Amino acid sequence: MQSSGLTQPTDSPELEDASRNPKAKKRPRRRLRRALLIVLSTVVVIALAAIGFGTWTVTRSFPQVSGEIAVAAAQGGEGLRSDVTVQRDERGIATITAENTGDLFFAQGFVHAQDRFWEMDFRRHMTAGRLSELFGESQLGTDKFLRTLGWHRIAEKEVDALPAETRAFYQSYADGVNAYLKERQGSGLSLEYAVLGLQNADYTPEPWTPADSVAWFKAMAWDLRTNIEDETERALLAQKLDTPTLKQLYPEYPFGEHPVILADDPAGAAVMSEAKKEPSGVETVAAADVSSLTDAVDQVDEMVADQGEGVGSNSWVVAGEHTATGKPLLANDPHLGAALPSVWTQMQLRCKTVTAECPFDVAGFSFSGLPGIVIGHNQHVAWGFTNLTTDVADLYVERVSGENYLQDGKQHPIETREETIKVAGGKDVPLTVRSTGHGPIVSGLTPDFTAIADNPRVGDGVGAAEKAVEPSAGAQSEGDEYALSLRWTALDVTTTPEAIFKLNTATNFTQFRAAAKLFDVPAQNLIYADLEGNIGYQAPGKLPIRGAGDGWLPQPGWDSAYDWQGFIPFEDQPTTYNPKSGYVVTANNAIVNDNYPYFLSRDWDYGYRAARIVELLENKIDKGPVTAKDMAQIQMDNQFPAAKSLQQAYANVSVDDGDVNKALSMLKDWNGQNDPDSAAAAFANVLWRHVTAQMVDEFDVDVPRSSQSRFAVVFEQQLNDPESKWWQSAKNGNASNRQEFFELAAKQAYKELVKLQGDNPKNWNWGKLHALSLTSGTFGQSGIAPIEWLFNRGPYSVGGGSGVVNATGWSLDDGYETTTVPSMRTVMDPSDWDASTWQNLTGQSGHAFSSNYTDQTEGWAKGEQYGWAFSPGAVKATTTNTLVLRPATD
Repeated sequence: MQSSGLTQPTDSPELEDASRNPKAKKRPRRRLRRALLIVLSTVVVIALAAIGFGTWTVTRSFPQVSGEIAVAAAQGGEGLRSDVTVQRDERGIATITAENTGDLFFAQGFVHAQDRFWEMDFRRHMTAGRLSELFGESQLGTDKFLRTLGWHRIAEKEVDALPAETRAFYQSYADGVNAYLKERQGSGLSLEYAVLGLQNADYTPEPWTPADSVAWFKAMAWDLRTNIEDETERALLAQKLDTPTLKQLYPEYPFGEHPVILADDPAGAAVMSEAKKEPSGVETVAAADVSSLTDAVDQVDEMVADQGEGVGSNSWVVAGEHTATGKPLLANDPHLGAALPSVWTQMQLRCKTVTAECPFDVAGFSFSGLPGIVIGHNQHVAWGFTNLTTDVADLYVERVSGENYLQDGKQHPIETREETIKVAGGKDVPLTVRSTGHGPIVSGLTPDFTAIADNPRVGDGVGAAEKAVEPSAGAQSEGDEYALSLRWTALDVTTTPEAIFKLNTATNFTQFRAAAKLFDVPAQNLIYADLEGNIGYQAPGKLPIRGAGDGWLPQPGWDSAYDWQGFIPFEDQPTTYNPKSGYVVTANNAIVNDNYPYFLSRDWDYGYRAARIVELLENKIDKGPVTAKDMAQIQMDNQFPAAKSLQQAYANVSVDDGDVNKALSMLKDWNGQNDPDSAAAAFANVLWRHVTAQMVDEFDVDVPRSSQSRFAVVFEQQLNDPESKWWQSAKNGNASNRQEFFELAAKQAYKELVKLQGDNPKNWNWGKLHALSLTSGTFGQSGIAPIEWLFNRGPYSVGGGSGVVNATGWSLDDGYETTTVPSMRTVMDPSDWDASTWQNLTGQSGHAFSSNYTDQTEGWAKGEQYGWAFSPGAVKATTTNTLVLRPATD
């Protein structure tokens, strides 16, 4: 056989035949092709089956949103009495119309479960300290802390204390949730249950209870806790820093530069005067009772949710004398940790005929798992919330001897209770919870609290020096030890669960204040507007009256002089009605100045946002009239608090690097706006991070930079002293004076930005550097990339920053990514409720791959707000799906 130069093996019959017969050459190719086709077909079939199964698994949990559902009552629960109509618009936002209140809240529970049951189920396990039942022993630390605080136990007591009518609302809501659970199981409820089944196949959701709803108020109070982080930070820093340095790190509120909320009455004199009467004949609300129930606060930052800087909020209301409509306008954007799905759901609850027996026609933002509307408006009034930022929590250093603690020279028994934590895939874990008269003992549960107890410092207040606890203080005996307990208003039995419904049905400022009186925790600023053109403000909440100390540092638990002496009576709490200024602005800034007779806090937000809102609002008023569009534009303002100080600091700084000098020129010409496409903003924020890092490097202790607004004040104050010790930086390079300090920070900032975004300033972009990644709070952090892909979305380019009106917070200690956000934005217009606008961070649905999962995020990033239909005609015009819930017949 003539060879082509390649030797063919001839031990294969097929090849041997092929060498003799040319037709045989095609046989192995055909067989190989057939084999490949069979394999490929099998792969395709498996892939299609997997895709089909995956699609089925994903979509089977999507809710039915049109047609009819005959809803049967769950075992032990009540069912519907009449038909209920659920109209949804293109964003999945529901308007629920019912004949009676029982059916109304039943349907709200049903619809919340349709959209968000996994979120609800996860939340109730968190608030009850039962996450280990879902995810195993990895959550034991979280559960131990939350069991110690006892959120769910207190919620159960609050439910028992509710008036019968209010308790019935919560029960109807639970019945609606449970009716949905009767229809759906496993991955039919949500995709997350399919994933959970891979590690916890035996899990089945239990029936919903009213306490599961009420416990969420405790979680929100935790998210909106005020100064416990500052107090903890100071207690740890006080172990190594002297008092003058500590006070420089935590300067007092700049009353001379930044506004207080009661701008017309900064000392609260009108509130405290004998003329505590509402203007225009509005009657005074009676004082709240003062109780002495004792429980405690907590610090569970890393175990439950990273609060981060930026948790706070903006709200303001403008009187009709300044607006284009002649009626008030009200804006609100609460700042919370970025969450997917957003913490808020949007909804309208409407009685078909509004009567005394069925008084609800209210719309706005609610929490899944909770009946009613938290922020919004009804036919008569609108309201908004921001965090009050008052100090409602204190740490106490306790002297413990065995099973006793010391106070006023006497031994008192430590109270204990036994808990059992069930663990998926593991054995039950027993837990003993120990409490003093101040609250639960939390040292031993977190590293920070344990470190404070190991080397405690106590103080009488910001004006007094901190002091180490002397061994003889409190007559400590040999073998005694220190422990740390916490006192927190949120662990008292409160009336907040009742307040929501009173707020939803208020028709005037008197009824609004009556509802506010019940709103114990979390302590909030409430702003108000109504159809008659009135505006107002109320600071409700259980606000403690302190004894000898002010809670700036932990207080000596062995001396009852430092115990709380009760709570500020409601009629003495800050309020205003139709102020002369014609507006009220709240942005977590100081409510009143130090002339107010009660101590409220030393840890207000430092007021940059409030000052900027007032500046912009007064400019709009001067040019007049103010429109709803103006209000929405103010919400998106990106003015950086430290911009002017940075520009002042670098006005005459030049370095021996031309590229760095070009970057500094950009800083000089910058307008101070943290716009997403701004190269100058990218450099300014990176520079700011390096400047603040160098400021704390000189101290032989890790100084957390937890508040950029606070550091903006520190930086501004130190700029006036060229010889300040803050301009020394031996660790981070070598700077011995202010000039060298600024040069070093500029070089390092430029180097970092080049590493992050390249050496061409045209490519620098604050929005990409500061991007928001939406991460599911459960499986979105699993560490398994394919599972995380299912639930997470982003990143999204965003502007703003910490201390900015557009409050997209980021951490000086951890990088530039957005971690806290305006969780929603709204502008409410009493002149025409249908002219109101709103937007949510993500979307209405909690179902990954639903068209409403993140359909509002792009608009949120750009500040686009959407029409908010309220009247029956407007709702009908925007309805894309209608579902009728009917009572099931036997």
